[in-house]
Amino acid sequence: MATTTLTTENHDETVKDGVVLIDFWAGWCVPCQRFAPIFEKAAEDHPDVTFAKLDTEDQQELAMRYGVTAIPTLVAYREGIPVFQQAGALPASALEDLISKVQGLDMDEVRSAYAESQKGGQAQA
Repeated sequence: MATTTLTTENHDETVKDGVVLIDFWAGWCVPCQRFAPIFEKAAEDHPDVTFAKLDTEDQQELAMRYGVTAIPTLVAYREGIPVFQQAGALPASALEDLISKVQGLDMDEVRSAYAESQKGGQAQA
C-alpha cells in the first residue's frame, strides 16, 4: 500500500480508524531520507496499516500540534488514540516490532487509560 500525505485537511479522518503510523519528515533532513525507504517498505508489507507522511515544512501547524521538535518523528495511532511517539529514525526491525506491538494492544485497556488521561487534562484547564 502506498503512503498517504497527511495534511490538516485529512488528519482527523486518517487517524480515526485502525492502525496508523505517521512519519514527520522534511526534505532537507538526512536521517529522514534514510528512514523513508524503511517506512515505504513497511507500508508495502502491511496493507492493513495506514502509513502517512507529514512534511513538517509544509504542515507546520500540525507539527506544532504534536510538539515535534526533532525529525524524523514517528507517531502511532490505534482506533483514533495516539499510542506512541518517538523522535529518531528506526531500523526496519524496530519498526516491525512497533507495528506488532501496536496491533497487539488490549484496546479496552488503552481506551480506559486514555479516557482517564483526558479527564485529568480537562480538570487542569
